[in-house]
Amino acid sequence: MFPATSRRFVQAVSLVTVLLSLSACSTQKEKPKAKPPVPVAVATAARKDVPVQLKAIGNIEPFNSVAIKSQVNGQIAKVHFQDGCDVQKGALLVTLQPESFQAALNQSEAALTRDLAQAKFAKEQAERYRQLVAEGIVTKDQYDQLRTNAESAAAAVAADRAAIANAKIQRNYCYIRSPISGRTGNLALQLGNLVKANDLTLVTINQISPIYATFSIPEKSLPEVKKAMAGRALKIEAVVPNDPNGKETGTISFLDNAVNSATGTIRLKGVFANADRKLWPGQFVDVVMTLGVRRDAVVVPTQAVQVGQQGQYVYVVKPDKTAEMRSVTVAAEQAGESVIEKGVAPGETVVVSGQLRLTPGAKVELPSSQPTAVKRP
Repeated sequence: MFPATSRRFVQAVSLVTVLLSLSACSTQKEKPKAKPPVPVAVATAARKDVPVQLKAIGNIEPFNSVAIKSQVNGQIAKVHFQDGCDVQKGALLVTLQPESFQAALNQSEAALTRDLAQAKFAKEQAERYRQLVAEGIVTKDQYDQLRTNAESAAAAVAADRAAIANAKIQRNYCYIRSPISGRTGNLALQLGNLVKANDLTLVTINQISPIYATFSIPEKSLPEVKKAMAGRALKIEAVVPNDPNGKETGTISFLDNAVNSATGTIRLKGVFANADRKLWPGQFVDVVMTLGVRRDAVVVPTQAVQVGQQGQYVYVVKPDKTAEMRSVTVAAEQAGESVIEKGVAPGETVVVSGQLRLTPGAKVELPSSQPTAVKRP
């Protein structure tokens, strides 16, 4: 017989052994719980023709702009236009007081009348003395003197005619007309003000139909642009931000002859008909140049493309509804679509929402509807 103390020790050891055995069995029977599938939104990669586009920020400039100034000193007698109105070429804008210029013209015309009479008398007198010289009645010196007087009188007549022409020009400067068709700005000086010749700008007229859009592109894009411009007019679009109807189509009209070494860009200019006045001088627009078309490109929604430490990637849903991470090469992005050069094949399903909860090999839960395919144009 064991002592009572020994029996209690053996019973305690046995109890601990049984408990440890039961715990081990319980651990062996437990299995890891499977992760529930991740709900995602998907789309189907498609093959389509995609335009090759180059985008830039442009500034609208008038096709022609003229600062109207007075060519003579005078007082504004009448204004024939309203601020911000359309005017045609040759339209009368401002009239200056013409009285002093008309008086100068009248004076020149009077001087011409006087000198014409004197010239006629001198010519007739010289003609009479020419005949008397031939007959030996007067000396040749007397005839030469009268002939010189006649020529001087004729020169005075010519000077009077020139003075009249100049006086008419000066008088016509009192009637300031528009040299182009366009839209007027604000009149700087109002009725009754005195103006000086070639001093302040009275009003600026901008021609806005047609109109220019000036923009710059990186020099690395220059070869593509030059290639696209070879032999044809390169089409461009000007889009007004936040205006669904603010869109105009035009062509490239100017390519600068040098690259700006400070910015590494080159300046271009496009011309637009602007018949509906959608574009306005000084406005900023989004300029889109279509350089060509990329045929049969593979496209996916741009939100499917993610960026990681190894670069860009997408999650592709395999037939067994597991997610596979694929590295991709994106050639271009436009209109919410990304052109994939490598990494995804047409018809494959890509995840467009829910990527943050995914890991490679994870089960996915597809929506009840079919995957959304990228539509063909």
